Amino acid sequence: MASRSLDDLRFRSVADVEGGDVGTETIFHYREDDGVIHARYEGGAVTLGFLVGRRDDDRLEFRYAQLRADGTTATGHCVSQIETLDDGRLRMSETWEWDSADGSGTSTVEEVVTT
Repeated sequence: MASRSLDDLRFRSVADVEGGDVGTETIFHYREDDGVIHARYEGGAVTLGFLVGRRDDDRLEFRYAQLRADGTTATGHCVSQIETLDDGRLRMSETWEWDSADGSGTSTVEEVVTT
């Protein structure tokens, strides 16, 4: 059974990502409609970024493009696996790779709950 919709959910990295630009200050705001996902993200080393892709059950595949705080741009692709935490929040375990440079890695983002 697939996790709930990502529409209007916010996620934050659980740690700074070695070899990447995303860190604990980066917030992702997701939108989802009929398996199509996209997100806007910003914070820390990222001035502004966008991702777009597809969802198949609890697996996401997407491409991303971002403007870094130093004024440079970067692009890449990622596969994420969604899981539900014991407290009901969602977590995504990600495997990513730069298209615009050498490098790849893994990261984890978790749903940010605001009250």
